[in-house]
Parts: sequence; structure tokens; C-alpha cells
Amino acid sequence: MRTKNFIVAAMLVLGCAVAQARPEPRLYLTTEAAAPHSMLEGKRVIGIGADTVREIMGRAHIDHTIELLPWKRAYTLALERHDTCVFSTTRTPEREALFKWVGPIGEADWVLMGRADRKLKLNTLDDARRYRIGTYNGDARDLYLRARGFDVDPAPNDLINPRKLMANRIDLWAASIRRGSATLSRMGYADKIVPVLVFNHIRVYLACNRAVPDDLTARMGTALESMARDGTMARIVHRYDDWDTARNR
Repeated sequence: MRTKNFIVAAMLVLGCAVAQARPEPRLYLTTEAAAPHSMLEGKRVIGIGADTVREIMGRAHIDHTIELLPWKRAYTLALERHDTCVFSTTRTPEREALFKWVGPIGEADWVLMGRADRKLKLNTLDDARRYRIGTYNGDARDLYLRARGFDVDPAPNDLINPRKLMANRIDLWAASIRRGSATLSRMGYADKIVPVLVFNHIRVYLACNRAVPDDLTARMGTALESMARDGTMARIVHRYDDWDTARNR
């Protein structure tokens, strides 16, 4: 009996040792080209979102790679690959059960933008139903407006939409703009494209595949909390206050 108990105990100890020795997964982090939140500088992905996520991973001691992809591919990989997280992802009721969520890592307003010379007046989102709205194919704004029956004209890159707006190919552009952002000014549209209606305020997250271990997402959350406390989050945002969009066109 003692021998049997000794064998059982030894097996438990061995099992724990193997579990502890098992290496953690190297996370594959995907994002889109959406300056100044994520963009390429040489071969390195930088930006508000990318720098935030990189700092989270460093503080949580999680090995990772970051890759810039078209949004639909970046998002789909996070759904399908067990080692993948995608940012910056809007947390919606439809997506809630699809991911493990870390954040928020940022926030923005959803704004209908229009040509300044048209002087469009909208009081509610329903007032925009008679207009053609430019969206970014497959992103949360596109899905939100489609689900509500709006006439959308999706683009493969969101920065195409200002040009479409100025060419009268669309009447409005459904943009996601951080408060205080100077992106339009840097693109040369400061006096030509204006906000017409803020129709939502959202927070964005790092969305991880459901198979990513809870221990890792918990460590990410703890790292993010420490970044908010010590001012790192604010410093990352202000790092891009003077970023010039033109150099990345």
C-alpha cells in the first residue's frame, strides 16, 4: 500500500514538474494599417496601439511577434489561430463571446465626416439614411451600419475614404477619430472635411483567441493596469501628437 501511495505521489510531482516546464506559447499579434495607431516604420510596427501592446507584453514577460495585415485577415487569424490576438478591436455584443478581451487599450469617437462645402446637417444617425456612407470593409463601423440598413460603400483601406468623399463618390465617411487627433490636418483635409455627427463612442481592446491561456491574459491585464497608474498610457498617446501622416503615405 505504501509503495502504491509513493508511486501515486511521485507521478503527481512529476506531472506538476512537466506542467511547470512546458514553455508558454509565443503569441502572434496582428493589427491593421491605421495611422497613428499602427503603421510600419521600416520593418517595425509602431503607433499608439502597437506601442501600448508591446509595452504590455514586455511587462507581462510574454514572447511575441507583431504583424501588420489587412483588417479582415488580421481579425480572422485571431479567430482561427490558438496563439493569436488582434488589436485595436472594438468590443461589441456580437463579438463578446468570440475572444478573451484585454483592455481597453484606447478609445475613439465614431464620426460621420462630410465635405465642408456641402454643409450637411444631421441631428441623429437616422438622418443619414438618404446618404451614401464610406466605410472600411469588415471593420466594426462597417458592420454596425450594415446591420442597421444604411447604404454603405466599403473601401479596402480607410484612408481611401477622404479621397472618395472629395471626389463625391460618397456623401459621408464613417471615421473613427481619437479626440484631439490632428490626423485630418496632417492629411491636408483640415478645412475641407468636417465632422457632421458623432454617432458612437467606443473603446478598443486586444482581442485574444479563446485558446490563449487565462494566465497570460491575466498578466496582460495586470500590466495594462500598471501602465495606466504610472502614466505610461498617456505618454504613449502624446508620443504621436506631432507624428506626420504624410511621411507614411
